[in-house]
Amino acid sequence: MTTNNSIPNDGPVVALAGGVGGAKLAYGLYQLLGDRLTVVVNTGDDFEHWGLTICPDLDTVTYNLAGINNLEQGWGLADESYRALEQVTRYGGESWFRLGDRDLGTHLVRTQTLKSGATLTEVTFRLKTEVGIRASILPMSDQPVRTLVHTDEGVLAFQDYFVRRRCEPRLIRLEFAGIGAARPSPAVMSALNDAAAVVLCPSNPYLSLDPILHLPGMADKLRGLHAPVVAVSPIVGGLALKGPAAKIMAELGVEVSPVAVARHLTGQIRLDGFVLDQTDAASASDVAALQGVTPLVTDTIMGDHASKMRLAQNVLQFAAALAQTTAAA
Repeated sequence: MTTNNSIPNDGPVVALAGGVGGAKLAYGLYQLLGDRLTVVVNTGDDFEHWGLTICPDLDTVTYNLAGINNLEQGWGLADESYRALEQVTRYGGESWFRLGDRDLGTHLVRTQTLKSGATLTEVTFRLKTEVGIRASILPMSDQPVRTLVHTDEGVLAFQDYFVRRRCEPRLIRLEFAGIGAARPSPAVMSALNDAAAVVLCPSNPYLSLDPILHLPGMADKLRGLHAPVVAVSPIVGGLALKGPAAKIMAELGVEVSPVAVARHLTGQIRLDGFVLDQTDAASASDVAALQGVTPLVTDTIMGDHASKMRLAQNVLQFAAALAQTTAAA
């Protein structure tokens, strides 16, 4: 792990993440920052399955930072087996959500610890510590928030829509059930208070970032920070590199472009910088036209360890430059 001196005063960095794209950049940031990184993770995808509490985004971030993730899938564990799932299938049980044998160990410990009275933040700390991660990984809230997808076939729980139905029904709108009663955890708010920079990873803006940003008090908190807030586009050349972001944007009547992502985010929070892939360099001027937003054009494709590190380095240097510009103003 290398040391990065791009952030002023070697201060801490908070990343907001969900999904595979978010986990990839979080990995690169972790390699550079170590224990100066806090990753705040979407929990809208969480659900109950086989009597277990499953937290897909938390696990994807944890496995990626620990270097034990399945590199081909981007999620799940490397060298996984599925004997338990085979037996469930043999009994005629639900097998549409593929839980690996070692992955089951994570869910068993999480569920048992939650039932003993621990918070999700406390459980996550235990799990990430046991796999050797020095960075902080925080669920966005200790209160449950569940993403519901309103479609042309009715209302579907997120995992039913995303995994069982493979995002096939046409999306009409999203609902974050329970969000009115949820709050960012004290640990999340403390991390933001101390942050020298905030990075919105290239996660699905509607499914992964909105549940975090819609938490009561979160948008106000981000708007009030002195630290620069930088987002990385998950859309490259009119496509989502992973997941259904492009399909969702089209079905919501939104242009599938990085500019539309930047506009969506600036409608909720103060955004100081926005990172576009070089494929979309022509859109930089449109991003610059958004109030207070500075664009950065670079290679955002993360196909291997080196490219994750490179993008993370570029994002941190960008945030540092924005911070210096603000301080000099």
